[in-house]
Amino acid sequence: MNQNVNYLAPVAELSAEDRSNFIWKCYAHVVGAILAFAAIEVYLFQSGVAAAIAQPMLENWWIVFGAFILGGWGASHVAHRVESVQAQYAALAFFIVLEAMIFAPLLYVAATMQPGVIDSAAGVTVLGCVGLVATAMITGKDFSFLRGMLVWGFFLAMAAIIGSMIFGFNLGTWFSVAMIGFAGAAVLYDTSNIMYHYPQDKYVAASLQLFASIALMFWYILQLFMSRD
Repeated sequence: MNQNVNYLAPVAELSAEDRSNFIWKCYAHVVGAILAFAAIEVYLFQSGVAAAIAQPMLENWWIVFGAFILGGWGASHVAHRVESVQAQYAALAFFIVLEAMIFAPLLYVAATMQPGVIDSAAGVTVLGCVGLVATAMITGKDFSFLRGMLVWGFFLAMAAIIGSMIFGFNLGTWFSVAMIGFAGAAVLYDTSNIMYHYPQDKYVAASLQLFASIALMFWYILQLFMSRD
């Protein structure tokens, strides 16, 4: 783990009451982040901003997608390095706005071409994440061993994405399925870190990390639903 993450004792070394408070703070912030994301999207759609930016962004989709991937990596980087609570909140707020802007063209196309698909994808994402979080908490297993797999998975996914851009092939449905699995593993890993490895003052940073993984899962579930005939 990074030294900045461990300058206070990890959650696993705290009392049961302190661990419980930390975990509830993390998930309260995750829920708050999701609600803030939804509120920004509603504003973008109602104000006409989503429609205005959708076409330019779709014409440069590889830039949008690259920003999405780098944004997720940046969330992980920041979550392990910011120290003050104020900096953690600033990072979380910035990432929520960034994700809302990146999602806007995809959501606009989904809402225009396939009404109802957003609600379906959001529902499946919520159920999937709740199930994964419950699995981690009920079993009490430390899923930190998934880190190596996630690192390799990230680089393999980037190689596939860059290859598709260079050579013009379609990644297809199975890539979306694989990335949903990748995001599910990330949710387990993040939940495990929340339960065992983050220090007590990093509840906002921990929520940022988990929110990024949930956003990744929603992105690919939505794409999978949109690819159906």
